[in-house]
Amino acid sequence: MMNNTKLLQLIRDGEGLAVEFKRCTDKITNTVYETVCAFSNRYGGYILLGVEDNGEVTGVAPEAVKQIKNDFANLLNNPQKFTPTLFVVLEEAELDGKVVLWCYVPPDSQVVMLKGRIFDRNADGDIDITRNSSLVAQIHGRKNAEYTERKIFPYAKESDFDFERLMPLVRRLAISRQKDHPWERMNDNEILKSAGLYQNDPELGKTGYNLAAVLLFGREELIRACTPNYVTDAICRRENLDRYDDRVMVRSNLIDAYDELIAFIGKHTLDRFFLIGDQSVSVRSWIARELVSNILAHREYTSAYPAKIIIERERIVTENWCLPKTPGRIDPDAFTPFPKNPLLASFFINIGRADVLGSGVRNLYKYTKIYSGGEPELIEGDVFRTIVPLVFHVGSVRDKPSYMSDKASDKPYMSDKMSDKREISDRMRGAVSDNSSHALMLSYLRDNGEVTAAEAAKVLERSVQTARRVLSGLVAEGLVTASGANRNRKYRALV
Repeated sequence: MMNNTKLLQLIRDGEGLAVEFKRCTDKITNTVYETVCAFSNRYGGYILLGVEDNGEVTGVAPEAVKQIKNDFANLLNNPQKFTPTLFVVLEEAELDGKVVLWCYVPPDSQVVMLKGRIFDRNADGDIDITRNSSLVAQIHGRKNAEYTERKIFPYAKESDFDFERLMPLVRRLAISRQKDHPWERMNDNEILKSAGLYQNDPELGKTGYNLAAVLLFGREELIRACTPNYVTDAICRRENLDRYDDRVMVRSNLIDAYDELIAFIGKHTLDRFFLIGDQSVSVRSWIARELVSNILAHREYTSAYPAKIIIERERIVTENWCLPKTPGRIDPDAFTPFPKNPLLASFFINIGRADVLGSGVRNLYKYTKIYSGGEPELIEGDVFRTIVPLVFHVGSVRDKPSYMSDKASDKPYMSDKMSDKREISDRMRGAVSDNSSHALMLSYLRDNGEVTAAEAAKVLERSVQTARRVLSGLVAEGLVTASGANRNRKYRALV
């Protein structure tokens, strides 16, 4: 997270190994992308556009901001420019009446190349080391030691993966998140290489699918062979506190696991809708999204410690093994995001199941406060633990947070859409049992507005009865609303 105080502090401290200033009036120079590449290959860092080398804030032309942001995102996501492609977003701030654009570039688990060239960071400069085999080997060695997601499994074959079923879903989710996404024009192999999932390690002399690819697309037999300890233990412990009321051991690929864990949280927690602006928002869905994406994308998969999601009466607790960079409680106003698995994190961002690095913490604080009036706790150690309070204490209308809209002074500003019981409805069971259709339908609705059951059947290539069950499951989860008579009923996404 970054506020103006931290930005000003970065400027006062000056440029260095992890901070770079760039003059930028109405367009980005090529040196900005060289710095992105260098930061990715070293320890990450902050880039500030509209700031001179001496720290003077000259600003970016306001009318050029939108185009600069678009150009920056498009070039980083262009596989002909960056290998692997990167997902970094420029943020906007105002300092002394001038616009400054900034971004945090996380370190990547792969050696990043810009137009076939490799840049590294040294003091406050970017160095082209492409032809220095010794320095290139040092980068490969450092990344091999720090990031296990890039371990290559040269004997893993295409038949060991579920590409035929999952790739169409992945492509649709990416396009739904960003119109004209580059993956729309790529074949499956090009997507895998662009995302850094199929790679060549010249230091070890290996080429093939890496652990990130195995976790995202592998069949369960392959996942067990490559990382035998992988499991996410989802537990509900609300009535039977000595044991559990419900439990699911999730061992499927991360794309399916995401849906299964989201459904588990939806099954055992209240869904609360709030008016934020003029939209009714399912806050529970946002909290679940942040918890699940974090526990899947930011954990150490070589550890035998099982990741856990534990739903209790008054809180949700998640735990996963971690290689801590800054042990202790995370302060949302003063922390530097560090990706545990950059390839997985970037992939989740591309398909809309996570936000830009650091945004997840901000979202979790925002939506937990809306949902329960409390704040989450995020504690980084060998085990990364997140605690989200669930109990909501409804105050008086005058205590209502400023971001919630008044509909009537004598009515509560939130509504619970699911009874606080262990049982799950038949409609919810349908959604849980068909996760791929669930995700595909939701992405279609977000992209196209509304749909009938008959239209949904064509999209899913399933029967109308199955489509209606999937849609009903989405309604039960609070992700979709339905209106109209049965035959002509239309469904629309809420979030």
